[in-house]
Amino acid sequence: MLIPYDQLLKETVALRRDFHKYPESGWMEFRTTAKIAETLSAFDYKLLFPCDFINKEDIMGRVSEEKVRKAEERAEIQGADKKILKRMNGMTGLVAELDTGRQGPVTVLRFDIDCVDIAETGDTCHIPNRLGFASQNNNCMHSCGHDGHVAIGLVLAEIMAKEKNKLCGTVRFIFQPAEEGVRGGYAMVKSGIADDADYFIAMHLGLGLPTGTVCCGAGGFLLTTKFDAELKGVAAHAAKEPEKGRNALLAAASAAIAIHRMPKCQYGKAMANVGVLTAGVGRNVIAPNALMKIETRGENEKSASFAYNYCIKSLREAAESSGVKIIISKQGESIAADSDAVFSGIISRCASSVPGVRECLINCKLSVSDDACWYMKRVQSNNGKVSYVCFGADITAGHHSDRFDFDESAMVIAVDVLEKVVSELNKFTAF
Repeated sequence: MLIPYDQLLKETVALRRDFHKYPESGWMEFRTTAKIAETLSAFDYKLLFPCDFINKEDIMGRVSEEKVRKAEERAEIQGADKKILKRMNGMTGLVAELDTGRQGPVTVLRFDIDCVDIAETGDTCHIPNRLGFASQNNNCMHSCGHDGHVAIGLVLAEIMAKEKNKLCGTVRFIFQPAEEGVRGGYAMVKSGIADDADYFIAMHLGLGLPTGTVCCGAGGFLLTTKFDAELKGVAAHAAKEPEKGRNALLAAASAAIAIHRMPKCQYGKAMANVGVLTAGVGRNVIAPNALMKIETRGENEKSASFAYNYCIKSLREAAESSGVKIIISKQGESIAADSDAVFSGIISRCASSVPGVRECLINCKLSVSDDACWYMKRVQSNNGKVSYVCFGADITAGHHSDRFDFDESAMVIAVDVLEKVVSELNKFTAF
């Protein structure tokens, strides 16, 4: 370990708590991106901003320009550098590349940076509240550990920059926006940012594993589609002329019930969830509008298609029976992928020598979705090796809970393991 344990823990904790205090939703991570860029500008990294390489047509779930503008204004108030905000040109995320100037492999690491759209608990027993780093932004909370991921990525980048004379090839850090809702990975991958990767690593804290356990090669990801259904009816007086209305609320409610009664799929695990349903304009008005935010998942292409097609059919039938119009728009999507066994073995060997690591696992089945799978499949198609690494962390509540918090010492383990892996993959050997 290049940095002494106490100093490493202090640095990662300080970074994590700063990002936790100012969480930002996908495609609106302006302060987060600016702080990452400001930190890495002190080292020998080439910084690439998505506005320079992402095709906007490949972006899923992009928020309105008005929300972008307000997020930029909030970021500046909360300490984002104004010059960096201008350089970002309305796009979030960052790629930092360390070119050693010596021939060798290209190793790419991805760290997600966005938060979950949930309000953090006000319970005084919740550690972020007790220690003063709870979320300052409404309905935004780092309840999945991405604040820790950013801290790990930044400290690791600092170490790699200081170790540059011992490395060969290129080490590339991708700080990706909009993982929640699987909205950011596709656009990043389509840009070609990982096409030359010989090795690709994604990581996550927690996921049901205790501190000290490292899953060195996760798989079992679920394919998923996220989409909105907008229903448009006709308003009418609820007492005097209800028959002249077209009730979008009832159509949406009927569709939601049908979706949650989806029959068992013969092809494998299939799931659907209506996460948001908003409708209506007043208690005495036939509801002329409704909005549903829905997701489907499946363990393979057939089961994923089954879930998606069933939901679309249920929505259209409900809309037709109520005489309302429906508009369906995709907001996010991800595929499935698996880690490479040989590469996972290398990571396991590195992890086994790290203080604090008590158990190394391989071939963990996660049964969740992550748009890191877009990178994994793309890199594998170009004959690169990939692994999704889970660093166990004791948690106070489940992921996406308003009481979520994690054992911060797990970040030190993650930095140490990843440092050893990158150092081995990109080791410079003088002949």
